[in-house]
Amino acid sequence: MTETAASSSKGRPAKKADRGFFARIALFVRQVIGELKKVVAPTRKELINYTLVVLVFVVIMMVIVSLLDIAFGTGASWVFGGSGIKDR
Repeated sequence: MTETAASSSKGRPAKKADRGFFARIALFVRQVIGELKKVVAPTRKELINYTLVVLVFVVIMMVIVSLLDIAFGTGASWVFGGSGIKDR
């Protein structure tokens, strides 16, 4: 168990005055490395699946935003009577 986990399980936070500046940085780096060891990289199949899901979602959102843009643009043109640039 790390020092911070041990101190937080007792119900009191670790005191900053207990350790020096560099000791706290070293503790932070050890904790980051410990967390990175827990990371599981996706397989190639999972990565392709996630990529396709994101691309399909982006395309669907583009269609929705484009349709709303066209609808609001047409509505604003109808309300304000804009038929484009008029000759003077």
